[in-house]
Amino acid sequence: MKPLHTRFRLVTLFLIGLLLLAGLYGVYSITVYGNRWFASSRNLRYREAKSEVIAGDIIDRNGVLLATTDAQGERVYQADKEARQSVVHLIGDRDGNVANGVDSFDASYLLGFETTLPERVLTLIKGEQRHGDDVTVTVDSKLNTVIVRAFNTHVRTKDKSGAAVVMNYKTGEIVGFVSVPVFDPANISDAVKADTRHPFWNRATQSTLPPGSTFKIITASSALENLEDIENRTFTCTGATQVMGSTITDFGNAQHGQLQLPKAFRVSCNNTFAQIALLLGDNALRRTAENFGFNDNFLFRDIVVENSTYPTENRTLIELAWSGDGQSQIAATPMHMCMVAAAIANNGVMMEPRLLSRVTSPEGLVRLRMTLKVYRRAVSEEIAEIIRGYMLDTVSRGTATAAQVDGLSIAGKTGSAESSLDGRDVTHAWFVGFIDDARYPYAVCVFVEEGTSGGGAAAPIAQAIFRYIQAYFPFQ
Repeated sequence: MKPLHTRFRLVTLFLIGLLLLAGLYGVYSITVYGNRWFASSRNLRYREAKSEVIAGDIIDRNGVLLATTDAQGERVYQADKEARQSVVHLIGDRDGNVANGVDSFDASYLLGFETTLPERVLTLIKGEQRHGDDVTVTVDSKLNTVIVRAFNTHVRTKDKSGAAVVMNYKTGEIVGFVSVPVFDPANISDAVKADTRHPFWNRATQSTLPPGSTFKIITASSALENLEDIENRTFTCTGATQVMGSTITDFGNAQHGQLQLPKAFRVSCNNTFAQIALLLGDNALRRTAENFGFNDNFLFRDIVVENSTYPTENRTLIELAWSGDGQSQIAATPMHMCMVAAAIANNGVMMEPRLLSRVTSPEGLVRLRMTLKVYRRAVSEEIAEIIRGYMLDTVSRGTATAAQVDGLSIAGKTGSAESSLDGRDVTHAWFVGFIDDARYPYAVCVFVEEGTSGGGAAAPIAQAIFRYIQAYFPFQ
């Protein structure tokens, strides 16, 4: 009988332990990731609060008021049309057309659900309407305006869709966040709703597309980690590599002849990187991609980002070869590719992206301050240093010279990614890079739908971003 009592006691303790763990995880999930369900259209408390609470203000990093609530309880935005359009995907709109904008994702603060009981009692005693907290974001709204203006005026990007993300690679702070086309949240016309370019779609965080040659950062990192003496190995590019009856070609049908990894990176040789992928094998290349965050479930505190994928099924040699060039079924968002560039700049350490700088109560109490969080180590410091050199060389004399800025040391990688759009074969343009200067620790990703050439379409937008940072951002 005694052994039976002992077993019963152990089972009871085990079940109690499981319940405690479940409870702790529940508290952790609500605290860290609760915004994901709080702002859901199914949350009745959220819908009721929108009509009962004066929503708090949204303010940019420089104190610019981006959204406030007027005396009639209506959400209003900046008076300047260009300015309010440039932050519409960051903030969202009154009708919730933009998914996971600050106005909805951070509604628990803005609608006052984080206020304490004493604060609520005091409001009742005063007979005042409840006010939500003010949210200060890390974004520079003027930089957003510069980015949208660059998209609208540059000959290769005018009337194109795309996105741009700018991030402090030391802290993870998102300082630039744009999706194009933009729209006016103060005047959402029928034409905007019917626009086939889908202006409500946030391409910075929702569009998962082949990253093209920007993925060569990861392929090169994997080669340096797994292939002995790879930098001194010579490859041959005839412009066409045959794999399983299919042909790997280079952009513009270029033929690069004999070359080694540093030059192959600089000229973005598809043939060389396809051959490297075949040498690596699928497991090694996937492992490195996953070290950079591919196939992970992105559950960031401040922002919702679609997961990036490195395929795990139907992996033939031709699929592997094209994976080395960022094609096959590889897909990533501009936000994630900015994080990839930022990890190289930050000695291999990838920071979690941060969008909330501060949350302040109506009485001025600071309820939340930004804290830094390392997301993962993507690659060793030694390999990051080598890739940094490759990227500096690419901007100096390779495919990304259009990103150069006098007085700044710019590192980068371009990409031209074949994809499909509305049933058509298209080529998207990418640029990822960073300023290699501790005074300006900023990484950039620019994506242009149907931009064709990363060097021709995306890199000039990145150049406009770097120039703004040089002119207006204070030294760290």
